[in-house]
Amino acid sequence: MALSSNQMEEIVDALVTQVRARLAGPGGDAVFQWQYSAGWNANVTLVPTEAVHAVARTDRSVARYIDHTLLKPEATREQVVKLCEEARRYGFYSVCVNSSNIPLASELLAGSTTVPICVVGFPLGANLPQVKAYEATEAIKVGAKEIDTVINIGALKSGDFQAVLEDLTMTVKASAPYPVKVILETSKLTEEEKVAACVLTRESGAAFVKTSTGFGGGGATIEDVALMARVVKGAGLKVKASGGVRNAAGARAMIEAGADRLGASSSVAVVTGGTSSGGY
Repeated sequence: MALSSNQMEEIVDALVTQVRARLAGPGGDAVFQWQYSAGWNANVTLVPTEAVHAVARTDRSVARYIDHTLLKPEATREQVVKLCEEARRYGFYSVCVNSSNIPLASELLAGSTTVPICVVGFPLGANLPQVKAYEATEAIKVGAKEIDTVINIGALKSGDFQAVLEDLTMTVKASAPYPVKVILETSKLTEEEKVAACVLTRESGAAFVKTSTGFGGGGATIEDVALMARVVKGAGLKVKASGGVRNAAGARAMIEAGADRLGASSSVAVVTGGTSSGGY
């Protein structure tokens, strides 16, 4: 069955309380306990009570949701040039690249409305916090205007919320005044861990939660986007659906579920009505 809005709010409130208690109290290393009175049904389908956004009606309106993405390690200079040319031509919100490609992307996008975005701690999230923060700082120096960082997945799954929060906060501070998106890698998390990750993202001062790296064995799902939107929207955060968005129908479904931004390498197919096998 689907959870009602009140049930979801109860779940989120319970987890917010637990996460904050874990961060503040001496029992911070205790095993994370689920305390929602109705229990957790891992197979439940989360259905938004109303669409967070109207369905995009034109290619251009869909384009402004898209972070046009190229994160493959074998990405060449020519491919980055093509990525930026496509972003300018179709009006994508941004291009999203690895830090070594930010200087070129920033140069190619100068004077356009398309924003250069850099990933840090990518794709594993297992770097030292200082390394993620340093990469963010250096990327901003050479032109990045947003930072997408990967959460410390191992620390999250270990229940070490303090370590996760310190990691995220360090990158958020290093990136100021530019917004940070936190990649959760939802395919590797339980439902409880997804909610906890969203709460920790809220506490860190980041601007977005993001579903996936595209390299973790799973991508965005409608259910995950809806869940993340329920947790963070009331706190003023946004949601990015990333991984597996390969056509216009899929993009619009994610927007209806609550996505404010879409990460896609198949962006041209999305806005032109084509299809693509995608892949970052």
